[in-house]
Amino acid sequence: MIEAAGALPEIDARSFWGAIGCRAVGAAIVTTIGGDGPSGFLGLSATHLTASPPTMMVSIDRKTGACADILASGVFAINYLEKAGLPIFERFASRDGPKGAARFDGLALRTLATGAPVLPGIAGVLDCRLDEAIERHGVVIAIGRIAAFESVGDAQPLIHYQGRVMA
Repeated sequence: MIEAAGALPEIDARSFWGAIGCRAVGAAIVTTIGGDGPSGFLGLSATHLTASPPTMMVSIDRKTGACADILASGVFAINYLEKAGLPIFERFASRDGPKGAARFDGLALRTLATGAPVLPGIAGVLDCRLDEAIERHGVVIAIGRIAAFESVGDAQPLIHYQGRVMA
């Protein structure tokens, strides 16, 4: 086991977000099956874990409603949006907009292997079965094995960088 060397300095959350804001990430919406219909959240922390076997991970605030839905259903899809998906991104990013299943109203949803909702306007989607969930500091790290995937070869991805969406 590798041990940490010495005490770590205190870093406030605002400084932390400023530091990691310098990385560009694909604008992703993580979706799942909820008790009241589709469920999902803005998943800017979704990333690959390993290629063999193909595995993804996403960090989820424990208070997010979709967290309980992922743990209960055992499935999630990471929907990477294309530029035309900006209205969907805004719908999920808004603190004042619709919540829960209402976020999906009017969207033409479909599914791949797991039954997790796949959004329209995607550059790609990774459809996962929950393999393990690890809780740390009020966050659940959902690790999922990829059951199916799709990508749109000529899609222009929607990028999140320094707190802004780049369409």
